[in-house]
Amino acid sequence: QVQLVESGGGLVQAGGSLRLSCTASGLTFSNYAMGWFRQTPGKEREFVAVVSWTASSTSYSDSVQGRFTISRDNAKNAVYLQMNSLKPEDTAVYYCAARLYFGAYSEREYNYWGQGTQVTVSS
Repeated sequence: QVQLVESGGGLVQAGGSLRLSCTASGLTFSNYAMGWFRQTPGKEREFVAVVSWTASSTSYSDSVQGRFTISRDNAKNAVYLQMNSLKPEDTAVYYCAARLYFGAYSEREYNYWGQGTQVTVSS
C-alpha cells in the first residue's frame, strides 16, 4: 500500500520560511517523479513544483519560482519543499504527489497523494 505523509506545515509570518517534508512508503521511490500541489477552499489543487527521479530536473509554477525549492533524498524516500519569502497568498493545504514520469502539472496526472499539511501565512 502506497503512503505519502507530509509534515512541516504551520503558521508563519509573511516573509518567513517553512520546510515541508513528504515521506513515501510502499513504492520504489526512485522510480517516481514527485510533485507538490496546494489547495485553498473552493479551488482545484494548484501545481507548485515537481522534481524528477534523480533530481536532475525541476519545474515550478510562476507564482513560487525563485522563492520555493524542491529537492529529494532517494535514500530516505523523501521529498522536500523549502519555502522562503512566504506571502499570505501562499496560505493553503500543501500536498505531495507521485507520478512515474516527470513533466506533469495537472493533479489528474498523479497517481498517489498524501493527506496534506496546512500552511498559513499571516500578514
